[in-house]
Amino acid sequence: MNARTEPAEAKPSAIARPPLVRELLLVTGLFLVYKFGRQLVTGHTTEAYRNAGRVWHWERVLDLPGEGSVQSLLLHGDTLAHLANTYYATVHFPATVAFLVWLYLKRPAHYVWARRVLALLTGAALVLHLVFPLAPPRMLAAAGLVDTAKVYGPSVYGPPQTDTLSNQFAAMPSLHFGWALMVAIGLIVATRSRWRRLWLLHPLVTLLVIVGTANHYWMDAIVATALLGIALAIIDLPHRTATTAGRAQEKLAPAEPKENVLVGAGR
Repeated sequence: MNARTEPAEAKPSAIARPPLVRELLLVTGLFLVYKFGRQLVTGHTTEAYRNAGRVWHWERVLDLPGEGSVQSLLLHGDTLAHLANTYYATVHFPATVAFLVWLYLKRPAHYVWARRVLALLTGAALVLHLVFPLAPPRMLAAAGLVDTAKVYGPSVYGPPQTDTLSNQFAAMPSLHFGWALMVAIGLIVATRSRWRRLWLLHPLVTLLVIVGTANHYWMDAIVATALLGIALAIIDLPHRTATTAGRAQEKLAPAEPKENVLVGAGR
């Protein structure tokens, strides 16, 4: 019998899950910074309406389809409009939270990646909200659109003049769409089911809802997509990071002498 001494293969180390309390504080802090940061734009009414007119003009120059073509589908009956408003009001934030919780429990490496991407996207959106306040199309008379939330309910907004809980002049970019698209991309990357691309239905439905309810322009979703693309280009995927780190360790590790093969031992 021949005996050979061969180096054992190194097993990949498991990705440690970030401390729960730290993550809760971090995510909550980021959300509060964004929430209160949006309030800084409150009161820029004249500029917000002026920018709305510009966006509406740009969309016509670019020959984008009118938002009214989507809204007309919802106005065939009260039920569709009510469902769209409910989706807008209830799905956006809970879906994103559920996405992060699932990644934290099941895919910790992907969780860190997704959290960083969402933080970068949201921070960039806050900056744009500050420099480019924008009234949504439901407030723009030239658009001729119906405020479906006000007419059919439910509505998450009060009158703009007295609404102190939200900033209605922060339409661009649409984080409803940006977060929904990131949820779909994150789940497609983190899972292996052959049906995983169906998660793209979430941002698709979200896009139709935000446009059909006259809460956002097409341009709001386009800009959100561009910002998300930049964030994804900056933040490396987990497997890329692991591969790069592995190559670096190989370069830095001293070369080990090859072990002699013992031939004929044990005869």
